[in-house]
Amino acid sequence: MKTHTIAILEGDGIGPEIMREALKVLDVIEARSGVRFERRVAPFGGRAYFETGAAFPEETKAVCDAADAILKGPIGLSLEESRKIPVEEQPERGALLPLRQRYHTFANFRPVYLPPELVRFSPLRPERIEGGIDIVMIRELVGGLYFGEKTTGTTATGERFVKETLEYEESEIRNILVVAFEEARKRKRLLHSVHKSNVLLSSVLWNDILDEVAVDYPDVEHRHVIVDAAATALVLNPRQFDVMVMENMFGDILSDLGGGLVGSLGLMPSACIGAKKAYYEPSHGSAPDIAGKGIANPYSMIGSLALMLEKSFGMNAEADRIRAAMCAVFARGYTTADLRDPAGKLEPVSTAVFGDKVVEALRA
Repeated sequence: MKTHTIAILEGDGIGPEIMREALKVLDVIEARSGVRFERRVAPFGGRAYFETGAAFPEETKAVCDAADAILKGPIGLSLEESRKIPVEEQPERGALLPLRQRYHTFANFRPVYLPPELVRFSPLRPERIEGGIDIVMIRELVGGLYFGEKTTGTTATGERFVKETLEYEESEIRNILVVAFEEARKRKRLLHSVHKSNVLLSSVLWNDILDEVAVDYPDVEHRHVIVDAAATALVLNPRQFDVMVMENMFGDILSDLGGGLVGSLGLMPSACIGAKKAYYEPSHGSAPDIAGKGIANPYSMIGSLALMLEKSFGMNAEADRIRAAMCAVFARGYTTADLRDPAGKLEPVSTAVFGDKVVEALRA
C-alpha cells in the first residue's frame, strides 16, 4: 500500500474546527483509494507559542521536514492576545513567514472558483458572472516587500520612522513567471500579468523578464494589466481573466478581492508550492471572534486538502470528487453562515454538518 506522510498544523481560532472536517474527508479518500495517509499533528502559530514558547517550535519543524506535504489551518490571534506575545513570535512573523522561507514555497496558487449553480453567493450582479467564475491567481510568495530589509528608528529631529525595502532578484521573478505560463498552458492559454510599472522599478524588471520568458511560450497569449486597473476589472468583468500572475503584495490584496467576488474567503483554498515541499491552507484568517461556535465554513480547508491530493500526490480524480461533493452540498440547498442567501431559501448548517454532508456526497 502506498503511504504518504502529512504534517497536520491545526493553527489557531477556527483552525482546529475546520481541520477536523478536512480530515473526515481524507478518511473517505483513504478508504476508497487504497492510499494510506500517515498524519502527524504538530503545534503551529499563536497556540503553539503559549504551549511551547515558540510559534514554530523545533518539534514542528522536524515533523514538517519529514512530511511529504503540509496541511495547515489558519493562524492568528485577536489583537488583545497578540499583544501578549513578543512581536517577533507573533504568528505571522514567528511562524508563517519562517515556514515559507524554510521550504521556499515561492508559488502560491489561489483558485477563485464559483460554478454557475452557485453564483447566488456572489455579491456581483448575475449578468456580470453568467457562467460562473473560474480564475487562478498565482502569487510570488517569498520575495518583495514582505521579505525585504526592515528598519525602524528615530530621525535626528526626533521623529519615528520606518523603512521597508521591496526586493526581487531576477531568478525569483523568472521562477514564478514560468509557473504561471505553465499553468496557463494547461488551461485557456491566456495569462494576465499584474504589475505597477508606471511607478515601481521592480515592475519594470518584472516586465522585462516576462518578455524573455514569453519567448518559450508562443502558444500562450499574455496581457499586461496595472494592479489598480486589475482590481476594477475583477469587479466589472471577472470572466475576462483565466490565469493571473503577480508579485507578493499585489497577490495578497487581489486574492482577497477574489474571495469577495465568490462571496466569502471561506470559499478560497490555496496551495503554496516549492521545489521540494508544499503546504496547503485556507486563504482566510483564523476568525477568533467565531472560534468554537461551530459556524465556520470548512470549504476552504477541505478545498486545500483537495489541492494537496492533486499537486503533491497526483490524485487528480480524488481532488475533483471532493470539489464536486462540496458543490453538491450547496446545490442541494445548504449553506454556511458566511454566505449570502438573498432569497432566504437555503438551510444554514454548522461546520460539522457541512463536513458530514460532504462525506455523504463522496460516499454516494
